[in-house]
Amino acid sequence: MHRPPTPGLGFAAELDALRPGLAEPYAAALPGAGAAVLSRLWRALAHEPLPWVTHRAREHEGLTLRLADGRRLQGPPADPYTTADHVTEVRLDGRPYAGPAALMTALGVPHGAAFAAELADSVASLALSRAAQPSGDVRVRGRLPVPGWEWEQRVVDGHPYHPNCRSRPGFTVAEQLAYGPEHRPLVELRYVAVDASAVTGEWPGWLREGGRVLIPVHPWQAEHVLGVPVLPGPAAHPLMSLRTLALAGGPAAEQAGVHVKTALSTRLTSSVRDISVASIVMAAPVSAFMEKAAAYTDGLLDITRTLGAVTTGSPDLAAMVRESPDAYAGTGERVVPVAALPGTGLPRSAAWLADFARLTLRAGLRLLDLGVALEAHGQNLLVVLSPSGAPLRLVYRDLSDIRVSPVRLARHGIPAPEPAARIITDDVTALRRKLFGSLVAGTLGATAGSTAALRTALGTAVRDLPDTADLAALLEDPLPVKALTLMRLSPGTPGDQWTALPNPLAGPRA
Repeated sequence: MHRPPTPGLGFAAELDALRPGLAEPYAAALPGAGAAVLSRLWRALAHEPLPWVTHRAREHEGLTLRLADGRRLQGPPADPYTTADHVTEVRLDGRPYAGPAALMTALGVPHGAAFAAELADSVASLALSRAAQPSGDVRVRGRLPVPGWEWEQRVVDGHPYHPNCRSRPGFTVAEQLAYGPEHRPLVELRYVAVDASAVTGEWPGWLREGGRVLIPVHPWQAEHVLGVPVLPGPAAHPLMSLRTLALAGGPAAEQAGVHVKTALSTRLTSSVRDISVASIVMAAPVSAFMEKAAAYTDGLLDITRTLGAVTTGSPDLAAMVRESPDAYAGTGERVVPVAALPGTGLPRSAAWLADFARLTLRAGLRLLDLGVALEAHGQNLLVVLSPSGAPLRLVYRDLSDIRVSPVRLARHGIPAPEPAARIITDDVTALRRKLFGSLVAGTLGATAGSTAALRTALGTAVRDLPDTADLAALLEDPLPVKALTLMRLSPGTPGDQWTALPNPLAGPRA
């Protein structure tokens, strides 16, 4: 068997020098991390429209891919909604590969070498994340965390479907341990002081000092990108997105628990993120618009308000301040990011999944009919749980990637937000892709963990939903989902690329 190379001896050596007590757990975690990344990669190979895969066929209780050069790639069945680390090897023309980076190198496809390096980094980072967890069962027992950042830091494995689930290029081992949310650090933010006349956007008073605006920046960003003088800033807990942090407190009461989105710019999964000038300009009007739009869900969903957004005209020096989702929890309730649900230790039965699917679809389809398509993936969407763990309501955060349809809004007598050209579209396909790809194929699929469980949950939930053209499309059409691996192998193609997954409701329903 072609065994995966140790993903960078430099990584292991740095870990041994920095945290020798983690070296053995890290080595033990490597095979499982490799299987996790390989499982995600195999899902992509099986379902994405990769130009060098010409045919797919089920054979001998597995799946065979025919490549454009005549080679055959064989592996186990590929359930598009599974979250299990079930693929330990695949065979390329009979030769077994257990390492995703080695497999991608052997495939020899365009841009595959760079992607292989990212896969190796994802395996190494995931092994480190798993190795650094507390011993024993890390799920919540006894005391339930109250602040939402504790839930977020229990998301160890990253994106449930992306092979780059833990890829952090440019981060040393020391920086991963210092800044990765799953390592539970307390991060000391920095401030860049800018003359108030030199910025665009609205900004809270507690981030002003005389005639200057204080822009929070991530310490990694301050060290590697900015090259400007910085001031000490507040301590904060990193959240799932790494560049967004929950303030641990401060001299101003308004600071406690507030979320700060920094302009930390590095590739984590599919793309390099930044905070564009356009997103700063539209932040306040879109936030106000979405507060009003959320009212149409009859209390099913709340929006975390944008409290401030500012830029100097550069994507490297910008920041946003948002409400904490915890503000929407009642007595005894918890607000949990959907991606963190597996780490709660709370029971999630078939009935729970059906209730959760009903809640999310009712809110999402109501807003879609209104003219708003949410990007409701497991990081942006949070669920308010009762003391017993029942899903009660939803909270949505980060409005930069929603889509808004002026035509649909006009049917309800609602004007579209201005200025917001980047998020405006009346394309029905684009609107449905945005919601269905993130919520159904992503959030609900990952929460259910398999086609069978997703089929049962959806089949029960859709019976109680209003009959609309969007619901009919959800019931009848293949499910759109971003082709995440194709996007990484197509660096010259801007924007999102898509594939269609089998609709679980095409099979027998519960």
